[in-house]
Amino acid sequence: MVIEHSIVELERKLLSAMYRISSQLNISLNYAESAQQALEILHDECSLMCGLLTIKDPDKDTLLVKSLHSPDYQLESNDKPVSYRSGEGIIGNMLEQGDAIVVRNLGDDLRFIDKLAIYDYDKPFICVPLKNAQAEIIGALSAQPKCTSDQKIALLSRFLEMVANLIAKNVQLATQVEHQKTQLVNERDGLKRKIRNNYSFDNLVGHSQVMRKIFEQIRLVSRWDSTVLLRGESGTGKEVLANAIHYNSPRASFPFVKLNCAALPDNLLESELFGHEKGAFTGAIKQRKGRFELADKGTIFLDEIGETSPAFQAKLLRVLQEQEFERVGGSTTISVDVRVIAATNRNLESEVAAEQFREDLYYRLNVMPMYLPALRERIEDIPDLSEFMLTKIGNKQQRKITISGSAIRHLMGYHWPGNVRELENTLERASIMCESGSITPEHISFPQPMANIAVRPASQPQTFESPPPITSGASQPQNANDEKQTVIDALEQSGWVKAKAARLLNMTPRQVAYRIQIMDIEMKKI
Repeated sequence: MVIEHSIVELERKLLSAMYRISSQLNISLNYAESAQQALEILHDECSLMCGLLTIKDPDKDTLLVKSLHSPDYQLESNDKPVSYRSGEGIIGNMLEQGDAIVVRNLGDDLRFIDKLAIYDYDKPFICVPLKNAQAEIIGALSAQPKCTSDQKIALLSRFLEMVANLIAKNVQLATQVEHQKTQLVNERDGLKRKIRNNYSFDNLVGHSQVMRKIFEQIRLVSRWDSTVLLRGESGTGKEVLANAIHYNSPRASFPFVKLNCAALPDNLLESELFGHEKGAFTGAIKQRKGRFELADKGTIFLDEIGETSPAFQAKLLRVLQEQEFERVGGSTTISVDVRVIAATNRNLESEVAAEQFREDLYYRLNVMPMYLPALRERIEDIPDLSEFMLTKIGNKQQRKITISGSAIRHLMGYHWPGNVRELENTLERASIMCESGSITPEHISFPQPMANIAVRPASQPQTFESPPPITSGASQPQNANDEKQTVIDALEQSGWVKAKAARLLNMTPRQVAYRIQIMDIEMKKI
């Protein structure tokens, strides 16, 4: 009866200890720390001394000591790791045979190797495996009970196997989470590298004087946090430059958040930029962070800033000045550290004069203005732009696409009301029509002119000369040969003087000289 009562009391203690161990293992995914707490519970409440957790090295057939609890031994993180090879000692034998090992008297077992010098040779020893879902051994749990009763040792052995199952699940979950975390970090770093490569200075295309000046401005302004205002016609590549500024700045590791201000009405625009609290308006079922809050430590790009109303501009002005705001429906002031890049195709000076754009916001945005020229003002960049775009289109279509010199000259004779965006669309359309992969003038088509829609002028009074398509009289050349002949005719009429020919063609001498070069026109001396 005394033995039965003792067994019942031990079972009660083990049940209570199992609850505490399972609770402890659920606290953290750091299985080494969680197991350390579990081993202390085994020592204090279950009389299972010198608890030892070993985990299998995934690259070797070896068990490494990860956690140990013994009053006479402290496992230091900087100590050389203790390990057991397969078949080495009792723990190594367990790894080799795959089943639990219970030793009645440790000192009598010839397999025992005392690497840690913490065990009592006159006491029993229990070693049980940790197995994963595929029944593969991933570690071992061992301890030394104080008791010598065969019935209690058997009970403690079964109990230790249950604890080992709990620890095994904790180890598997921690390993899976760590593996997924490593994958996500590697994927994130890879995407960051890819984005930085896509928006590096090497990918800014253009060798014209005006673009070289723009690129130099980008290199300078990227270093600092000054507000940038990108101005120019629609389709000139303002967003591309905004990307280049951010990803070549000290903020490149932080978010780059974009918003098209023309896409939303004022009430939604305020919520989108500043966020809202739960219940702030109908449909606000939960709190939401705004774009400014999401862009903290990074950059926010406000495209089409000229499309906003004066009422909203007043709210935006405070954020730009103080770097703080309140969510819609909230009263807590939120401070952020955000760099602002804005873009517009409107003439803000005229908008300010007409009281359609706040003057104070204009001066707050106009810290570092950058004027992007229209494509027709940098015709000489078309060959480089075309090669760059065709490489990108070819990668999407998984083939190599080339373009002939005559096709390039055909592109250079067009006036490009849609700027770089229209050029990219034209080349993509030509690549679709070009089955062989080599684009010629026959594959290039332009949209019909929109007689009732005027091309919006650039927002800044232009300082760069804008060439119209090459014409002679009122008609535009229909192919590359006509275009070349037009230039030759103008040169002959002007006595082969480029400046005079430029006036006849309504072009600049530099543009005439460029056409002479690419069209291989032989200049005559008179």
